[in-house]
Amino acid sequence: MITPARVVRSEWHKLWTVRSTWATLLTSVVLVLGVGVLMGVTYTSGGGDSDVDTVVLTLYGSQLGGIALAVLGVLLTAGEYATGLVRATLTAVPRRLPVLWAKAAVFTGVVFTLSLLTALLTFQVAQVFLDDTDQAASLTDRGVLAAVAGNAAGVTLLGLVALGLGATLRSVPGALGAFVGGVIVLPEVLGMLPYEGVETLVRHFPTQAAGALGSATPLPDAASPAEALLALVLWATAALALPAALLTRRDV
Repeated sequence: MITPARVVRSEWHKLWTVRSTWATLLTSVVLVLGVGVLMGVTYTSGGGDSDVDTVVLTLYGSQLGGIALAVLGVLLTAGEYATGLVRATLTAVPRRLPVLWAKAAVFTGVVFTLSLLTALLTFQVAQVFLDDTDQAASLTDRGVLAAVAGNAAGVTLLGLVALGLGATLRSVPGALGAFVGGVIVLPEVLGMLPYEGVETLVRHFPTQAAGALGSATPLPDAASPAEALLALVLWATAALALPAALLTRRDV
């Protein structure tokens, strides 16, 4: 009998038996931790980064690590179409939609847990080098722990957007191109336009919203943490809703 728990267990097994999972997760951890340590080692008080939020400074590598996790999200869905494994998966689960929800649930659980642990470790290690500087901080300081958790949530939701793009386009190169072009590059281009309405829109784009979530202090011209979280949840929901609709209409 097919049950949600069994579908989730199947997707969990598939995730960990693919080498790309280990490669992308390890790459993300190394990038976040490596950049965080580099920031801590090279930082000097009163320099050009003295006005940067401490959490943003120490977790700057999340921008790169998040791309690695987005790649994992794309591979988790579009990768099955590339290998043809999706036919066996949808034959085993003819209702189809539980497969998409199981992939999203497994991805969310793994990525959020790993991202949160990596962010906590990176922040603590970086603070060893920042202890005698104007960027010295503690997890117990106001807003710091929430920002660290927000960083992990932002990276996870960005990955879910990539997962949804992979399920929609069913092409690894196409989904990666759409993620880089539509999620990363497009808001930067739109941000150059001198229109207030466009500025408001850009503040709620996925990458900008994720940045606002990962800051312990309010960022200038950025959405509030609550608005940023809502925007990211809506983006991720929309990214998953489209492939969900397509799954019920296509043969494969």
